[in-house]
Amino acid sequence: MVRGFARTFPKDMNLKLWKQLLLSLILLAVAFVGWSWIYPGSHDLLARNGLERISLFGPGAVDAAGGPAGGQRPGGQRGAGDALVLVAPVGEGLVNDKLTAIGSGQAVRSVAVRTLVSGQIIDIPVRPGGKVERGDVLIRLDAAEEELAVERARLTVNDARAKAERLQSLVASRAASSVEADQAQNALDAAKVALREAELDLSRRTVTAPIAGSLGILAVNTGEYVTSQTEIASIDDRSEILIEFFVPERFTAGMEIGKQVTAIAISRPGESFAGRISAVDNRVDEASRTLRVRALIANADDTLRAGMSFEVSVGFDGETWPSVDPLAIQWDSSGAYVWKVSEGKASRVNVSIIQRNSDSVLVKAELSPGDQVVTEGVQSVRPGSAVRVLGGDQQSEAGGETVEGNSKPETAGSGA
Repeated sequence: MVRGFARTFPKDMNLKLWKQLLLSLILLAVAFVGWSWIYPGSHDLLARNGLERISLFGPGAVDAAGGPAGGQRPGGQRGAGDALVLVAPVGEGLVNDKLTAIGSGQAVRSVAVRTLVSGQIIDIPVRPGGKVERGDVLIRLDAAEEELAVERARLTVNDARAKAERLQSLVASRAASSVEADQAQNALDAAKVALREAELDLSRRTVTAPIAGSLGILAVNTGEYVTSQTEIASIDDRSEILIEFFVPERFTAGMEIGKQVTAIAISRPGESFAGRISAVDNRVDEASRTLRVRALIANADDTLRAGMSFEVSVGFDGETWPSVDPLAIQWDSSGAYVWKVSEGKASRVNVSIIQRNSDSVLVKAELSPGDQVVTEGVQSVRPGSAVRVLGGDQQSEAGGETVEGNSKPETAGSGA
């Protein structure tokens, strides 16, 4: 009895294991068929994983009733080839149409005033920070010796003139020779030169403004001894502000003298100042690969100062590229692409991203303004498949259905 049970027990166990395996396979097959039937993106998922052969409802497949697989199935489910999508039109966008750079402002003319001679300051008739005109006296130096030298030179000139006139009259009466008269004239000319030299030395004891403008804070005081190396003050002509900035080398061709610019002072947001390019350097800096440019802006009301920072904007013609909704961009191993809808059919269009903005993406692709691209429902779209557009003139009767597919594309860095 025991021996017989031992012989039949392995057979019963083998039979039960076989039934369990068969039941498991049947359940897996039923689950696979149900998933393929209900999930519209099943064919794409299998195709991406190299299992397209086992797809039950691929493009062109026929359902059990003999109808096309893309038709409407019982229970209201759509076929895999008839995707419900949202679309957005292709627009146009510009790149490289505007350059913005940060620059520093300078006075259109600026002079650091120094005296040509050494001496002690006896008078400062100007007010620091005020306006001066060209020729206004800034400081006066002690000039007692120079004044005496001028007086002596004038006396010498008077004596030489009197002697020259007397000898000239004697020559007319033949009481003196012409040689003596010529010598007296030469002495007069030399005395006049000495007088001009003395007057020049005296004039240099007074320092005047070389240009009109705003006087800075004086660096000297009355009674101080100064030399030719001492900087007395600075004068800025702020009737215009000169802004110096640097631009990348790819914009060098567009930098032309006279080109209009717009400047905004960083310290005065909301105010813009119109100007023009006044100078362009003749070479690109090898270290920074930038070009130095200068622009002039008007400062009639004297609200701007030298040394202020500015944001300078320069406009260009730019380049035009197709613009698509960010949700339309999809990615796979071959790169970025979009689904273009034309005459109810979807076609894949490969794109290269030029620039990514917050509300649009500029691309290089075979797209024209007005073309429709899929933004939602992309998961159920396949090349050449029919699509049903939700909304607009092509609104589906099932307008209340939920759009399938991704509503958010994969992200990638934008092009420059």
